[in-house]
Amino acid sequence: MKKLSEAKNGEQGVISDIQGDTRFLSRVTSIGLTLGCPVTVLQNEKKRPILIYSRDSMVALNREECDKIRIGGQRG
Repeated sequence: MKKLSEAKNGEQGVISDIQGDTRFLSRVTSIGLTLGCPVTVLQNEKKRPILIYSRDSMVALNREECDKIRIGGQRG
């Protein structure tokens, strides 16, 4: 498992853990980022928001948010 902020461009994974307060958890789940959800990192450049693709949507998250989301290998 690694932090979403550590993933490289083009890397795919499945959300395996989301940490944070109730407000953060509510926000990320409302945009479709839930446990077991497959994600693809489209763009991860230093000091910029991370652009991911999940559930037919592109989402930009800041680095602090991505530090709270962990991904594992692809779902079989």
